[in-house]
Amino acid sequence: MGTQQTTLGGTIAVSGIGVHSGAPASIVLAPAQAGTGFRFLRTNLPGGKTRTLRGHVDQVGQTELCTVLGDNEKGAVSTVEHLLAALRGLGVDNAQISIDGPEMPIMDGSSAAFVEAVDEVGVVTLSAARSVLKVLKPIRVEQGRAWGELLPHHKGFRLEVEIDFTEALIGRQSIALDLTPANFRRQLSCARTFGFLRDFEKLSALGLARGSALENTVVIGDDGVLNPGGLRGADEFVRHKALDAVGDLALAGLPIQGLYRSYCGGHKLNVTMLRALYADTSAWTIETVRKPVRQGYGELVPSMQPVFSAEKA
Repeated sequence: MGTQQTTLGGTIAVSGIGVHSGAPASIVLAPAQAGTGFRFLRTNLPGGKTRTLRGHVDQVGQTELCTVLGDNEKGAVSTVEHLLAALRGLGVDNAQISIDGPEMPIMDGSSAAFVEAVDEVGVVTLSAARSVLKVLKPIRVEQGRAWGELLPHHKGFRLEVEIDFTEALIGRQSIALDLTPANFRRQLSCARTFGFLRDFEKLSALGLARGSALENTVVIGDDGVLNPGGLRGADEFVRHKALDAVGDLALAGLPIQGLYRSYCGGHKLNVTMLRALYADTSAWTIETVRKPVRQGYGELVPSMQPVFSAEKA
């Protein structure tokens, strides 16, 4: 991890549709000053109003199926996790995100399009020192059979994510990696969101999954994956869960120095984990990075071919 904060090297727009609303959405990613973090500007609200939302756990309103900042009454931005995963995964500390609708565009269901957007403008170093949220002691959260832990770690941020589905196609899968731009790009960024065909009718009745399609979701039917190209790897499911965890934990507001372990987790567990950490002030501290914590953090290598990529689809 570098010693100085970073931001985007320019402004770029990305457009698509929301996976739950089905509504078109356009976002503009722009540089931000040191200390800004991730800041969302929700535009196109009734009466021409706007609302600014910090990319922080204290702004989370809902975690059902996706992570939502804010609320519908004053203005919300939902499904923020894939963009936040790309920003945090590539070592971006500060960015302004303007969005003209209530839901982030789903793109292909992964973070790949957001990685491409960051690559197009690049990442620049700012003069301000970088700080990290350092985990000092274990914090554990349990939700039924699911559990999560944040533990002290000697350097950087490490993920150890495991899932366990009764469906034989998925079964029990796990992935462990140190979060660096190279690892995020190659191991997680192209893993797509997934869902079961049997659930779509129920979700539709709730006004959800209106934008879900084979182009942006891995759909699992009775006879297997329905997407014509199949999976981007047999363990795409756990890789996407790890991608979601990176995005949700970016809502700490600072890079985390620690180890995150989860079993059968999701957005609710990830966010609850952060809240539990912040609730115990003896479990964390904020430290200024005095020397590189992990070599290569913040460096982008656009020409690197992912080992787990959309080209495998």
